[in-house]
Amino acid sequence: MKTDYTYKSTNEEIRQRFDNDVERFSDLHTGQQSTIDAPVTLEWITEAARSVNPDAHNLLDIGCGAGNYTLKMLSKLPGLNCTLVDLSRPMLKRAEERVREKTNGKIDVFEGDIREVNLPQDHFDIVLAGAVLHHLREDEDWENVFGKIYSLLKPGGSFWISDMVSHDSGAVHAMFWREYGNYLENAGGKDYREKVFAYIEKEDTPRSVTYQTELMKKTGFKTVEILHKNSCFAAFGAIK
Repeated sequence: MKTDYTYKSTNEEIRQRFDNDVERFSDLHTGQQSTIDAPVTLEWITEAARSVNPDAHNLLDIGCGAGNYTLKMLSKLPGLNCTLVDLSRPMLKRAEERVREKTNGKIDVFEGDIREVNLPQDHFDIVLAGAVLHHLREDEDWENVFGKIYSLLKPGGSFWISDMVSHDSGAVHAMFWREYGNYLENAGGKDYREKVFAYIEKEDTPRSVTYQTELMKKTGFKTVEILHKNSCFAAFGAIK
């Protein structure tokens, strides 16, 4: 039985929100205040990608926002060809400007949903997905996107996620949700906590680390690695 997601934000609503938030997301620390350990997970997924694919040439950044993840990757592997995908044209414009200053490689920009953008198969050495997959809804969406990413990677290529996650145990999920609420309140007060929780309720549908790593294996990835987890946020990935 399918879950009713009709009350959740549409792609158009998500796009409009990010269109108006470019400046905030151009700074990792201010843009990710609501994300626990954002700098840590950014470091680990890009370092893991560099370690697995030290001779990489082609990078795909899904939901690239203002380009923070690609910029961090370029600090470790200069000269990459970068493909940037995002719903928001203003975000893409800012990401392209920032990335162009840091690489002599080719830059391709695609405005749209990863489920619909036409990209070359067996082409990318590294795929990064930072704080984006939690917008997927039905199981079919998750399965199709993971399958598409697998097809886009070269053999030996790697796929790395940093994102909000849920938990399969209701009791454990509630425990971490309380802790996350405390984190938000300490960061910005009760009003900030309620604002973030309301936003998540409207826009996000995260899945657990277990769900996603098992889906990676089902899709065909040969190796799965969990890099970091703290409360409702995690960094993990897989190698084709």
